[in-house]
Amino acid sequence: MNWLLVIVGAMAGAPLRYLADRAVQTRHDALFPWGTFTVNIAGSLILGLLAGAVTYHAAPTGVQLLLGTGLCGALTTYSTFSYETLRLAETGARFFAAANVIASVVAGLGAAFTGTAIAEALWAH
Repeated sequence: MNWLLVIVGAMAGAPLRYLADRAVQTRHDALFPWGTFTVNIAGSLILGLLAGAVTYHAAPTGVQLLLGTGLCGALTTYSTFSYETLRLAETGARFFAAANVIASVVAGLGAAFTGTAIAEALWAH
């Protein structure tokens, strides 16, 4: 049954990623891959919040499978991040490539930390 939760979450996460990426990227006429950056940071925040909720027994592990592994797994994208960073470097936009790596790692970790901190504030006893 666990695999079904992951599949259902992924079925929502994949189109959500595409739609969110396109919505953000079309609003920014820039080399920087804002769409991918946005979905990855949002996914990190959601995953941190979910992990905290499960840790503090505010959500069952099934919710983590559905929303964490399924939705966030399909919403976030390491492969697109890697490809876009490589393309930036190959086309001479090395500053943007480096900025993408640094900003993605720092903001992603910050978002995950923020999510777990919110969960702790809401549900820790």
